[in-house]
Amino acid sequence: MYVGRLAPSPTGLLHLGHARTFLVAWWRARNVGGRLVMRLEDLDGPRAKPEMAEAALRDLAWLGLDWDGPDYLQSTGLLEISAAAAELSQRGLAYACVCSRSDVRSAQSAPQLGENEPRYPGTCRGKFASLLAAEQETGKPAGLRLQVPDGNLTVNDNLLGARGFDVQGDVGDFLIAKRDGAPAYQLAVVVDDARQAVTEVVRGEDLLASSARQQLLQQALGLPAVSYLHVPLVLDESGRRLAKRDDDLSLQQLREGGTDPRAIVAWAARSCGIACARRVTARVALIDFSLAKLPRQPITLDAASIEALREAR
Repeated sequence: MYVGRLAPSPTGLLHLGHARTFLVAWWRARNVGGRLVMRLEDLDGPRAKPEMAEAALRDLAWLGLDWDGPDYLQSTGLLEISAAAAELSQRGLAYACVCSRSDVRSAQSAPQLGENEPRYPGTCRGKFASLLAAEQETGKPAGLRLQVPDGNLTVNDNLLGARGFDVQGDVGDFLIAKRDGAPAYQLAVVVDDARQAVTEVVRGEDLLASSARQQLLQQALGLPAVSYLHVPLVLDESGRRLAKRDDDLSLQQLREGGTDPRAIVAWAARSCGIACARRVTARVALIDFSLAKLPRQPITLDAASIEALREAR
């Protein structure tokens, strides 16, 4: 059975780009008669706020989306995620690392960036017998990094097609547990996708490269493989993607300003090739949803469209 997921991160307000991606995830799951689970990815330290989690749930419900089963907070599953990290360490597939982000950056004369982070050069690989040994020998906190093999890995995306990644060449051995003991994003989502029996991950194209890392972790842990569908991003007129940190066209702002959510659904639907009126519910738009109609290129949200949504009462 198909199982999809909605997985907002409560680090800021959802914006129109999120709305479009979450609508696609909802349409995809409902179109095939599958289940859709909710996961609030609240592991991003102090940036994750309960009020942002509540706002995300409120915004998604305002758009007319529903999901199956109770809301799941990622932070409630820390024991299982930590156990997966310990297993990889015990099997020799991960190793202790005391390098800070600044250490990694300074180790590169010409930093190679992958997903906004420098490539890890393998400084601590093979150096310490365990996390405890690393901390005792250096007096520094230690994290865990996965030993990434050389070579290319193919991600078969259900919208964008086959994409090749050289994880070792792009980012090197990546963190699965941070130096403060918190689990890293890549491991957390893999463990939780398996826990929630997710079969397909629908999310923004900015996370496409993460899929290669997550495939490596699924294989290392012997977890079921999931399929991926990455939705091209929504950009502003300057070609910049919408971002939480700028509160770009937040759904909360639009909701409080009196915007009719059906206008937002209609904008997202038309951008996905769905023929519909200028105001439509998510469930009505579902009738004309087809994966084949989804565009493979980013969507530009121009000033006229923005103003029309703000004025849609």
